[in-house]
Parts: sequence; structure tokens; C-alpha cells
Amino acid sequence: MAIKRREFIKTAGSAVIGAAVGSAVSIGIEEAKKRTVGSSFEGYHVNTSGTARMKLSFEPYELQLRHTFTVASYSRTTTPDVQVRIEYDGFTGYGEASMPPYLGQSVETVSAFLSRVDLEQFRDPFQIDDILTYVDGITEGDTAAKAAVDIALHDLVGKMMGQPWFRIWGLDPKKAPDTTFTIGIDTPDVVREKTKECADKFNILKVKVGLDNDKEMIETIREITDLPIAVDANQGWKDRHKALDMINWLAEHGVVMVEQPMPKEMLDDNAWITENSPLPIFADEAIQRLKDIPSIKGAYSGINIKLMKCTGMREAWKMANYARAEGMKVMVGCMTETSCAVSAAAQLSPIVDFADLDGNLLITNDLFEGMTVEKGRITLPDRPGIGLKPLGTIGI
Repeated sequence: MAIKRREFIKTAGSAVIGAAVGSAVSIGIEEAKKRTVGSSFEGYHVNTSGTARMKLSFEPYELQLRHTFTVASYSRTTTPDVQVRIEYDGFTGYGEASMPPYLGQSVETVSAFLSRVDLEQFRDPFQIDDILTYVDGITEGDTAAKAAVDIALHDLVGKMMGQPWFRIWGLDPKKAPDTTFTIGIDTPDVVREKTKECADKFNILKVKVGLDNDKEMIETIREITDLPIAVDANQGWKDRHKALDMINWLAEHGVVMVEQPMPKEMLDDNAWITENSPLPIFADEAIQRLKDIPSIKGAYSGINIKLMKCTGMREAWKMANYARAEGMKVMVGCMTETSCAVSAAAQLSPIVDFADLDGNLLITNDLFEGMTVEKGRITLPDRPGIGLKPLGTIGI
């Protein structure tokens, strides 16, 4: 049944993507622009002389992790990162590219891409779609670099409008969900320590599994807390019957959802698991951009949207709306990031089923104050753009 559904969606998907996402956001921006450009609006004034130009600048920045981060395929203590900003007529928008190993991108590739971006050819930052279509067309990949430009442009335009993006999108910040807090694969003693540190601050945990100590991980956490758990196998399970047995066991131990149980190439096996699982199954590595949704529908219950994979906020918004239109669940996630990229993703959080926005909490050298977590729940600051407040002096 799942295979037949997927075959149908593959042929029909491209035709309905455009209709599903609609043009409401573009209309909203145009109306806000009419009210804003050439006039003062909540203390903001936008240049209409045509002389202002956008200036893009960037610099590398290494993220320092609080703990060694281990998943089914690797471990690390740092994450390479590039900080970006776009300046225009006295306004500054901040963006970020974070590159965990599996993305296949680096500081060098991101810097090379950003060096090719010419924003000075655009006189109007409100032309978000035209600008980001140009940026996306520079190369085939480089999604993290594209996301950095996208985030900075959204931050810039939101500041020019004097509004946060959750409000521009028409979302209620009070509907933002709890965020999970991630506990990586480790020894029982370290897992106990990490769990004790976070159990009274969060309402749901996220646990990395996919090795041969999965049950030990869950049982160790259950020694400390009975909080709901989301698990991420990071493609670590290879046998669908064993994977389903594990999922049934996890369901009996307070697990509420599973991310990417098997390798993304094993689409039919993932579909079989989804058909038989007592828990919702979310695609992570199997989903990157909007165009990928039709090919995986029927094989997963929902999708995990990450800005570094989908090129940023513009496409994330489209993905969330399209997935909803297809009856799929939506999750918004992040990499190890500063509060810049995490706060950008958080603008989308009021419409998702699950949120995994703790990347800024996993590092010791954040550059911004932005989205916060209060009693486990995402709290969106009522500041324009993506809601950032720089901490100290930003070098770029």
C-alpha cells in the first residue's frame, strides 16, 4: 500500500507543490512594504532613493560544544561555522552557516560560495524571492551557505518592517511547542550526568540511538526521569524487523517518536516500518528540500525541516505548508548552531508538531541572545527580524 501511494505522489507531487504553498507570504510582504517604504513605521525609515545597496560580509567561527557529541556515525567536540551579515541603509541582518560533518560542506566551500554572491545588483531587499532564487541558482548544492544568506536577508527585512517573522507569517508565538534536549550516545555514567543536568529544565528529551547500546541508553535515562523521549537513529538500524522490534520496545518505555530509523536509501523498508510502527516515523536524512517531499510521502509519517539542509527560512516555510497539505506531520530541527540560526528556525515553531531547537544550548560560545527556553517551552522574543540581540561585539 505504501509503495502504491508513493508511486502516485511521485507523478502528482510536482504539480501540487506550488498550489500547496501559495503566495500569502509574498502578498503580506508587499502590503507591509507599501506601509513601510518611504515612511516611518515604529521608528524605522526605509530609503527610497535607490542609492542604498546591500553589503554582504562573513567570517569563520568555530562552535565549542559543552560535551562530546556522538551519533551513530561519528563524534565531535566542535562544529565549523561561518557568520554572515547583510547591511543596508543603516540596518543589519545576521545569518549563519553551520556545517556538521555529514553535510559535506566546509568553511572553505561556504566562503567560496559567499564570495560569489553579489547582492549589490538588487536595490530592494524586499524582493526576497528574486534575491534568493538568484542565490539558489549560483550552484547546485551549498545549502548551508545559501541558508546563511537567506537568514540574514529575512532578519534584515524583518528589521526594516519592524516585525518578527512569526508575526509576518501570521503565527501565534503562544503556540510554540516544547523543544527536545539532545543526549548523545555515551557511557552510562555520562548519560546519567547529562540527564540529571537537563531533566528538570525540559519537558521532552531527544536521545541518539542506532548502535548496539540502544536499550542501555534508554534504561539509563529511565533511572533518572520518566520524561517523554524522542529518539533519532540517524540511519543506524539496517534490519527492518529488528528495527520494528526496537520501536515496539521503545514505545513501551515512554518514547513518543522516531527519526530516520533506517538508511535513506532503504525507502521500502522505512515505508514498511511506518506502516507497522506504533510511533510516528520522521524523515531526517531522507529529506532535504521541498522537491524531496513527494518521493518520501508514504514512507514516513512526517518530515524534519532543517534550515542548513533546505537553504533557509523561505523554503522551510514552503515545506511546512506543503507537508501539512499532504497530511504529514512537521518537525523543525537544527544543527549545532548559535542563537542566530536557531532563532531563525524557531520563527516557524508555532505550526510544528515537534521541535528540536537546542543547538545553541549545546555550545559555550554563543554570539547572540535570541530564542529562549522557559520551562521547556520555546519562547520567541518580540524583537524584529529573527529576534536577535548581539552579545558583545560581532567581529564581522
